[in-house]
Amino acid sequence: TSALSSSLLEKWFAYPSWRNDCLNNIVNAERRGKRQVLIRPSSKVIVKFLSVMQRHGYIGEFEQIDDHRSGKIVVQLNGRLNKTGVISPRFNVQVNQIESWVNLLLPARAFGIIILTTSAGILDHDEARRKHVGGKLLGYVY
Repeated sequence: TSALSSSLLEKWFAYPSWRNDCLNNIVNAERRGKRQVLIRPSSKVIVKFLSVMQRHGYIGEFEQIDDHRSGKIVVQLNGRLNKTGVISPRFNVQVNQIESWVNLLLPARAFGIIILTTSAGILDHDEARRKHVGGKLLGYVY
């Protein structure tokens, strides 16, 4: 049974699209006209990603629920979200390359955000440029 449990753990921790599942759940609930959505499992990266989305007004409040397992997050939706996407693999981006990624991923100049993980934390592309830090691309929202 230890071989079985270790293979299950490897699949769980190596599951590449948990970020994608999270964002798809949010977008699908938004399209169905729901006012809130439950996301699980929870992680620090997802919480920081949601914080950036909330700061820009794409979602309302969210609350973490400790279920003594992997955790859950309840997100309040406000109807402003059109599309989200995860960038996988997480490409390295230097500060001078951010603008080209913005042009590639976002539909218009002042419409949407790209979210990066940097040495200064998880930031949107404008904050990363202001702080003059590069990082790895996590996803985009518009």
